[in-house]
Amino acid sequence: MLTKRNLYLLIFIVAVIGLLVVQYQYLRVGLGLARAQFSDKIDRARENINSELFEVNSLTYTLGNAIQKDTSEVNIGLDSLEKASRYYLNDYISYQLNVSGIDAPFSYTLYSRDSITYLSSERPHLNAKENLTYPIRVKGYLPDLLQKEVILEIGFEDLNNYFLRQLRGLIIPGLLFLLMIIFVVIWVLRSFYSQRSIITTTNDFINNLTHELKTPVFSIGLATKILSEDLPENKKAVVELIRTESDRLKTHIDKVLELASMESGKNLLQLKEIDFKPELESMCNDFSLLSEHYGQVDFSCELEDGPYPIKAEKFHLQNVIGNLLENARKYSDRPIIKLKAIKNKGWLVITISDNGQGIAADDLNKIFRKYYRVKNGDIHKVKGYGLGLYYVQKIIKMHRGKITVESELGKGTTFTLSLKLTKNG
Repeated sequence: MLTKRNLYLLIFIVAVIGLLVVQYQYLRVGLGLARAQFSDKIDRARENINSELFEVNSLTYTLGNAIQKDTSEVNIGLDSLEKASRYYLNDYISYQLNVSGIDAPFSYTLYSRDSITYLSSERPHLNAKENLTYPIRVKGYLPDLLQKEVILEIGFEDLNNYFLRQLRGLIIPGLLFLLMIIFVVIWVLRSFYSQRSIITTTNDFINNLTHELKTPVFSIGLATKILSEDLPENKKAVVELIRTESDRLKTHIDKVLELASMESGKNLLQLKEIDFKPELESMCNDFSLLSEHYGQVDFSCELEDGPYPIKAEKFHLQNVIGNLLENARKYSDRPIIKLKAIKNKGWLVITISDNGQGIAADDLNKIFRKYYRVKNGDIHKVKGYGLGLYYVQKIIKMHRGKITVESELGKGTTFTLSLKLTKNG
């Protein structure tokens, strides 16, 4: 079975191979261009050399004496004359190659059509099968002097290495960048899987701990019910407080387990097509009753007429609305809360606004992070674990919906939920 990890590794390997293939193709193109440029350069050099050898000058005169083995006009021996001619011709060819932009090692030989070799370079001159040769048909003084066709052949051995040296400014940085990319990707993948392993271990620990806590919490709740039956009136308030706090702790435990279950993918939402209008009406009625109980809570609900057909899991979506309403109540001194639902261009849009303390702009992008809580100075006025809004966003995303928030310090906050309608209604 192809796991996500193996899929990532496969994509990474394919990407690296692809980069290597692209690099190789660029190298081939670069070598082709280098060969074309070299051919142009050697043609210019051959033309300049042939032009110089055409005339009578110190170079051609010395070469002619050496070929004819004539030392009558020089005060040196024949061996010295041939050696001087060889170096003279070598230096001249090297100069013309450098002028044309070629600094590759070369060899040469000067011969006639009847296969008589007159001069050769100190570097052994290989034949055309072993290296790349460029013959120059010499015209002018030397052929006229010898009454023969004279050829100067210049040879280059292992030009590929020469071309590669010319391209090293492209090859080396390319390879370095490729190695850097490979290193960074491997480091990121290792860090990702290391963090994932830590998170998994942490989640397992939290899950086990919360499961263990459920039993004593249930026992405390059961004990408070038994105690309240035969308890004097002046003690019942204490037992009621214990029961309230145990129920609150049970709610937090259930929320942690629920989030862990969704994150592991073990309990995916079963979305069904429902009319969410009755559920919203029921929640508005229930929250209105609670508002009367709490006192000093001004709650209003405005629902557009008609059904609200959406694909949803009713339980979790009710929790989302309830969580936002409860936050609006908790974070306001004298809460004025308004819930409004409308249908707009195929979407069910639910807004929940309050007149609370508001959220700073720096915190707006962070409030949906797991365990993140907006601070008020160095203390949290409202107790909690930073899971509520994280849960809200996760549920909305699992419903393929959108959630946005607008807030201004001291003026209040507005949360907007958008859920796709299955029918425009």
